[in-house]
Amino acid sequence: MVSGLPKTMTIHSREIEKALEEPVYNIVRAAKNVLEKTPPELSADIIDRGIILTGGGAQLHGLDQLLAAELKVPVVIADNPMTCVVEGTGRMLEHLDKLPKRKAN
Repeated sequence: MVSGLPKTMTIHSREIEKALEEPVYNIVRAAKNVLEKTPPELSADIIDRGIILTGGGAQLHGLDQLLAAELKVPVVIADNPMTCVVEGTGRMLEHLDKLPKRKAN
C-alpha cells in the first residue's frame, strides 16, 4: 500500500471470520430489536413464514443458520440474493398504476 502498486496477499478464512465477527453480531442484534418492536400480527407471519435474506450479505456462509438460531424463526436465502430486490422493484414499477394513490401532505 505504501508504493501504491498492486500486491498479492494471502488471507485466511479465520482472519475474515474474525474481521466480520462484530458486524455480524450487530446484524443479529439489530434483527432482534426489529422483531421485538414488530406488531403481533406481523410477528405471527414472520414466525410462520420466516425471513428471506437478500443482497450480498445474504451470501455470508452460515449467516442464515446463525440468524435462525438466534431469532428462533426460519431463515432462507433468496434464490437470487444479489438481484432480487431490483427485480422486485422493476415488477412493482411495471404495475405502478395498480398501487393506491397517496394524498400529498
